[in-house]
Amino acid sequence: MNQPSLELLEMVSGDAAAMPAASIIVLHGLGADGNDFVPIAGELDLDRIGPVRFVFPSAPVRPVTINGGYVMRAWYDIHPPNANPAAPRQEDEAGLRASQNLVQALLDREAARGVPSRKTVLMGFSQGCAMTLMAGLRAPQRLAGLAGLSGYLPLADTLGAERSGANRDVPIFLAHGAHDPVVTIDRAVASRNVLQTLGYGVEWHSYPMEHTVSLPEIQDINAWLLKVLA
Repeated sequence: MNQPSLELLEMVSGDAAAMPAASIIVLHGLGADGNDFVPIAGELDLDRIGPVRFVFPSAPVRPVTINGGYVMRAWYDIHPPNANPAAPRQEDEAGLRASQNLVQALLDREAARGVPSRKTVLMGFSQGCAMTLMAGLRAPQRLAGLAGLSGYLPLADTLGAERSGANRDVPIFLAHGAHDPVVTIDRAVASRNVLQTLGYGVEWHSYPMEHTVSLPEIQDINAWLLKVLA
């Protein structure tokens, strides 16, 4: 697979000259870019694992319908909610699948650079969480884990048929703000329930916060990463 045409930032914790023992690919949220989670990655203490390569891709630039067609970095388009709350949400399937291919190419790139897929974690916030679950659960190689923050499971109805056998038991960390006005916690709970119904083991956390990341959440992510990358 060809390398994706994405802007990439990278940092290595620990001995930057050594071969990384693990890789963590971090996918940002709507309108942000690869710089967004660099400070948070810097707060993680993963020295027990050895050098860890962090990869921070920036999503393509595209018009976003819910924001009046304003052009910004986005992994996929987002449509306004339906007037009828009972109707299914309209999802940008083409955009989701295109970005799934980009994320898969990043996973393949880490393997080609010498980091085994079982030592690679996908992590994302909001839209990046959606892409983490979208791509990670369909990835053909077994990953170390998937960490989804303040997001949801996209194309949930197709996951049962499309999921990868290699990642049927992949560890999943899901965290959400109880007062999130952007992606309400009921959407996150519904996503968690779908994953559990399909047999995935989900470590679930909620925090008294809005659409953001908190220190207790970072501490919980740190503990989970030490487990899955041990």
